[in-house]
Amino acid sequence: MRMYDIIDKKKRAASLTDDEINFAVDGFVGGKIPDYQMSALLMAIWFNGLDKRELTTLTTAMAHSGDMIDLSAIDGLKVDKHSTGGVGDKTTLIVAPIVAACGGKVAKMSGRGLGHTGGTVDKLESIPGYRTELTRQEFFDTVNNCGLSLIGQSGNLAPADKKLYALRDVTATVDSLPLIASSIMSKKLAAGSDCILLDVKTGSGAFMKTLDDAIALAETMVAIGEGAGRRTVALITDMDTPLGYGIGNSIEVAESMDVLKGRGAHDLTAVSIELAANMLYLVGKGTLDDCRKLVEKSIADGSAFETFCKMVKAQGGDDSVLRDYDNFDKAPFSREIFADGDGFVAKMNAELLGKVSVMLGAGRETKDSPIDFSAGIVLRKKFGDEVHAGDSLATLYASNEKLFVAAEENFRAAIELGDKPETRPLIFARVEAGHVERF
Repeated sequence: MRMYDIIDKKKRAASLTDDEINFAVDGFVGGKIPDYQMSALLMAIWFNGLDKRELTTLTTAMAHSGDMIDLSAIDGLKVDKHSTGGVGDKTTLIVAPIVAACGGKVAKMSGRGLGHTGGTVDKLESIPGYRTELTRQEFFDTVNNCGLSLIGQSGNLAPADKKLYALRDVTATVDSLPLIASSIMSKKLAAGSDCILLDVKTGSGAFMKTLDDAIALAETMVAIGEGAGRRTVALITDMDTPLGYGIGNSIEVAESMDVLKGRGAHDLTAVSIELAANMLYLVGKGTLDDCRKLVEKSIADGSAFETFCKMVKAQGGDDSVLRDYDNFDKAPFSREIFADGDGFVAKMNAELLGKVSVMLGAGRETKDSPIDFSAGIVLRKKFGDEVHAGDSLATLYASNEKLFVAAEENFRAAIELGDKPETRPLIFARVEAGHVERF
């Protein structure tokens, strides 16, 4: 078998055999197939796509290129959640303890921030003492004792994806639906959970800008998950406007705890309830309506919040900051941004707002950049809100006052006042195997 023939076959839009796909992935990871040949294959896939069988085989080969996490030491069905990334998207911190409080098990490995999107691990590390690196036994014990554990990605998880992504990034093949889907799902399959809920974002702050593209990606990933024997559902959620009012690490942790305490922002609470209900549905806790009632009860009786605190303490964290946010380190400087005129918030560019938070120090300009856990943005007005001249639009927080000049200029560019806009749904669609329900 020759890589040349595999490239030529896909170039002509023919379907590759399982053996050919496995040969290409194994050879590339093992260093036997050079970058230039794999780049050629990636471009052929970009132009001609992959059928469902090819895609499942590619994803499985990528998943098996490194460690496959065995979660059998954890009692019960395990459910994982993946978000395609957004601004102010702190839902993992909310839905994981809710699911655990309702009897599900969440053994989740999360990532750091990427570009303008925040990372769950960065948010968790803003909690003093919290360990995102655990031994495998500590990870299992925490899930068994608390119902959940949230840690950083560890070990040699899907190394094929890491190598392939590095090539895609420099060969203009990042924006390929089958390659995006296989990248995400290879890591989910390797992580070992029985069920997977996908939160596919669409809008200005998401990687998938249109609803049709988001649904196509969701259908593809659901098909991969089901084809690999994992019960999989996807929700298409809005990311044209940041979720909630906070953007930044400790800011988002505090806002997440407000949801668990029953006093959170409406949009963040509503999306979190639906995500958690679908996760409970996947692990057999009843109909979606039954699961929503379980979710609401766990918030109302405080069990979800206490479950999160229990996990934080088990992983070395100081849960006092979750009970009293004044215990978080505070940014030494803040700047209020006031409206210049009257109108409604007609446009809010979530991607640009995410970049503003990075400029303030809440994200990374490069992979080695340090994170300022106290930096970020608290929005005072959001999409659709009425604004009068002199009203506060937001408060910026940073450890360096000089950062405010450029940050404010970019913030103002992200906000557009005008006539009252039409409301957008928070959740656009739900995707199960072979079925798409639009709302």
